[in-house]
Amino acid sequence: MQTNLLEAIVCAFCSGEGQIQHFAAGEVTDLSKLMQLWLARGSENALARFCIHGHKPAVDKTIAAICRSGQLHGASGSHCSYLCQLSLRRLFVNLIADCKASFTIKPLNLDCMNKLFFFAVAILLLGSCAPKEYSAIILPEPEHRNLDTLVVTAPKPDPDTIPEIAEEDYTLPVYNPSARRENDLLHTKLELSFDWEKEEVLGKATLTLKPYFYATDKVVLDAKGFEFHEVKLVDNGKDLKYDYDGSQITIHLDRSYDRDEKYKLFIDYTARPSETGGSAAITSDKGLFFINPRGEDPGKPRQIWTQGETENNSRWFPTIDKPNERCTQEMYLTVDDNFVTLSNGRLISSKKNPDGTRTDYWHMDLPHAPYLFMVAIGEFSVVHDEWKGKPVDYYVEPEYEPYARRIFPYTPEMLTFFSDILNYEYPWQKYSQVVVRDYVSGAMENTTAVIFGEFMQGTDRELVDELTNEKIVAHEMFHHWFGDLVTCESWANLTLNEGFANYSEYLWLEHKYGKDEADFHRIQELQGYLQSAEQGIHPLMHFTYDDKEDMFDAHSYNKGGLVLHMLRNYVGDEAFFASLNKYLVDNEFSDVEGHELRLAFEDVTGEDLNWFFNQWFYEEGHPELKVDYDYDDETGEVIVEVAQTQNAEEMPPIFILPVDVDVYVNGEVQRHRILINQRKQEFRLPAPADPELIVFDGDGMLLAKIDESKSEEEYISQLKLAPNILHRLKAMQELRESDSPEVQALFKQTLSDDFWLLRLFATNLVELDDETEPQLLKMATDDPHSAVRETVLGKLAESGDSTYVDVIKSAINNDPALSVVSAALKALLELDKEEALSVAEKLESEKSESIILALAGLYADAGRTDKLPFFEENLNKVGGFSQFGFIEDYTNLAAQASPEQMIEVASQLKDIAMNDGKLFWMRYVATKSINDLHAALAEQKEAAATEEEKMKIATADEQLISIIEVVKAWEKDERVQRMYAGFPDPPLKP
Repeated sequence: MQTNLLEAIVCAFCSGEGQIQHFAAGEVTDLSKLMQLWLARGSENALARFCIHGHKPAVDKTIAAICRSGQLHGASGSHCSYLCQLSLRRLFVNLIADCKASFTIKPLNLDCMNKLFFFAVAILLLGSCAPKEYSAIILPEPEHRNLDTLVVTAPKPDPDTIPEIAEEDYTLPVYNPSARRENDLLHTKLELSFDWEKEEVLGKATLTLKPYFYATDKVVLDAKGFEFHEVKLVDNGKDLKYDYDGSQITIHLDRSYDRDEKYKLFIDYTARPSETGGSAAITSDKGLFFINPRGEDPGKPRQIWTQGETENNSRWFPTIDKPNERCTQEMYLTVDDNFVTLSNGRLISSKKNPDGTRTDYWHMDLPHAPYLFMVAIGEFSVVHDEWKGKPVDYYVEPEYEPYARRIFPYTPEMLTFFSDILNYEYPWQKYSQVVVRDYVSGAMENTTAVIFGEFMQGTDRELVDELTNEKIVAHEMFHHWFGDLVTCESWANLTLNEGFANYSEYLWLEHKYGKDEADFHRIQELQGYLQSAEQGIHPLMHFTYDDKEDMFDAHSYNKGGLVLHMLRNYVGDEAFFASLNKYLVDNEFSDVEGHELRLAFEDVTGEDLNWFFNQWFYEEGHPELKVDYDYDDETGEVIVEVAQTQNAEEMPPIFILPVDVDVYVNGEVQRHRILINQRKQEFRLPAPADPELIVFDGDGMLLAKIDESKSEEEYISQLKLAPNILHRLKAMQELRESDSPEVQALFKQTLSDDFWLLRLFATNLVELDDETEPQLLKMATDDPHSAVRETVLGKLAESGDSTYVDVIKSAINNDPALSVVSAALKALLELDKEEALSVAEKLESEKSESIILALAGLYADAGRTDKLPFFEENLNKVGGFSQFGFIEDYTNLAAQASPEQMIEVASQLKDIAMNDGKLFWMRYVATKSINDLHAALAEQKEAAATEEEKMKIATADEQLISIIEVVKAWEKDERVQRMYAGFPDPPLKP
């Protein structure tokens, strides 16, 4: 992506006003979807949340999307290598950290601007990263730190010279408790209709409550931004007095009720969630979102959907909006008959009304937390499946109906797998999944009805080898046990929801694809946590947070899952899953805190586990270990020295770490369990001879930074002998610069490894020569994994050898993965430009967004101004983040066209810039692109050879400036107006 569009991102996201409201968390647990989400969301708050929390499942998808679209390669359509993707992930994490303090959001944060532009430069540098180039970022680099020493040398002080010490000003630390429960919400009945034009919810709520313990004559409900029409008791119809401050309504009951008495309230109200954020732009805390409500955007469906977590459902219905509350529910949704509805529980009835509307009645008869209530309304296609007699339904946009089961892969199989390993059958009435537009949160585990962002949608060919969808489906599904069935009692305990959901991704990958795939996922989780920890640490159970939204970070997600993996390794599989079963059975349909998880494990294992939970859940940080090896010939012992070097002022100086050490002698391995419980320790392990390899943490399960010194020979042995992917990747990383014939031969052998990632790494590390060429050519077409095929095609193109054109064309014509087709098209462009353009024209009928983007980049690079109609035809077919690159290519190509054609393109961009249905950042990008065309004409005018030519260009330029001024006058959003202040740029000369 070029800097000019990065500037658009920067301005769009750095220029808002007001405090950040942080966008509500979903299940984004990888680094790659989120950029796609902020941009698809278009909210400064969404980016702010990403910068503040470093959410993760959005990042894999986004980085894949960015790479697949070719925007790291001048938008030319290549799919960058996984090494480049990993490098991008590191850049994202660093950007998060650097912008963390900057996003408050202020009118134009120049510091953040600088950091984001540095990010832009890094993106540009990555753009030149060819598949052959190896980037060693898979494994976290250890930090070198000398051990603490203490030497007391100070002389005895003179009492007369001791300064007087001021009295300490003591204050209690911040503590965020669980919400106090004064009333117990038992049941919620909602009757809702919607004013799309005004973006209002017209609601009638009937709430059944009782005092929690103490008698009370009032109830306080969360209700943000409501207008109340009637508040009364149902039983006697008596109107009730109330006080309302805009966020909470305090209802004064007709008398005092004790804990055995239920009472029922009726509330008639109008909610205006779109006004709550104080901006016309979509913000992430609205709770309920109207998408394209007035149908102004022809390329976007009209939808309504909700996002309740953390406490935003009280923006569209009155409730006690806390995670330690739960109730059953009924939902009556009245909508136009063309719309499909979805809510929690079962659809009981659907009744057509005389006015052309329809009322759907959804019933949820099992209690769950108010933040898990949901509604989705739109013109969805519904694909039906089932699991053990329970409905399993997939809601997608109509064009993706044939691919619904691939979009939500293996859903019934996952329900069986998780039910079996937990020995607790999926407890809810149904399992539905829906994709919506402009979603703010990646995905959300609303009970029985999960919402996902549009990034999930794709065709079969677009989703080849795409595990992100599987991981997110697993994550949200596992929440139905950990989060929905058993819910954290406060946001300080969030890892009891998110840590388990995060770990479900490992469990599923291990079950479906084997330990290598799962362990590679764990490596990425570890890296994400460690990079986040460099910017700040806090306990998993974090009672001193500043904002509840701060809990949605790489601690609650990544670290939570990593700690559970260590706990599983320590107690063993049988005890681990038996403990989880006990935890679920003992606490089903209730809220929990961390100690209840510990007690379940202690009851099963018979062991006091306070040491484990204290250091991993209630303390902060992680161990940093310096490990050295030696061999004592006289005693026949391996010597393992372990020093804990973590900063003792910030983290526990000593962690208790049971660790396995594998000793390889003469090709045989002996495992030894050691217990690290001192700052510095020496362990002696029997070995009949000097070992060829010692592997510390043989299972690769430790959450730690580990610094160990090994020779090249030892790393060669590690690549050959170690079974764990962590240790093999580490060996490849350490050997990557070696020119040893033995190392090169080993890399060539690794081209045939069973695990795709090692083959991909080996492809980047070997030379393309007479020995490797036959195998690489075969891999280009036959390797089982699309990422490897893409990498090999890039390597062939890099050679500059046109004899590979036929192999590359074969990939374009025959490969099932569109990501490979895009990479092959890029490769062909490098070897035979004319042939690439010829092939490209044959692909124009493809509806795949990845192909459209690849062709756009190719045409822009080639200066094919005759292809401007291709851009016009597809302008409304590209969505989300991809719009940036597509419009950039469109603008770059138009800048090479005639002044008349520039004006035609500017007129189309004007339609976007003045469309209320477009998100504010998209309007800004369109206007900035018009300004870029103006800048291009200004340069042409300066270079014009004749006065006649200058006059012709000047006349066209005046038309462009006129369009810019019309857009500026039309725009009502103050943020965008500020961004427009510098347009036209350059200013028109008199």
